[in-house]
Amino acid sequence: MTLTTARTSRPTRTRTTGREADGLAVASFVLGLLGLLVMNILLGPVAIVMALIALARSTTRRGRALLGLALGVADLVVLAVLVTGNGTVSWSLTG
Repeated sequence: MTLTTARTSRPTRTRTTGREADGLAVASFVLGLLGLLVMNILLGPVAIVMALIALARSTTRRGRALLGLALGVADLVVLAVLVTGNGTVSWSLTG
């Protein structure tokens, strides 16, 4: 009589890594969106880095990470336009 063990396939990524990557994707989206309104000099690059890390870790929220990446780049574009437009890093709605 021989004993056989059932083989279970182990997932390629652990549950914790997947959750962290999903959290990074959502955080990059939120920070990129928030960066369009305030502190784009800080939040834009942070959103870009978090989105790239989430994409590198194969997040299931790929679309959210790509939006976070695009919004982070948009933050930096808004910053460049503001700096070249009036020479300051700030903006106001009153003109």
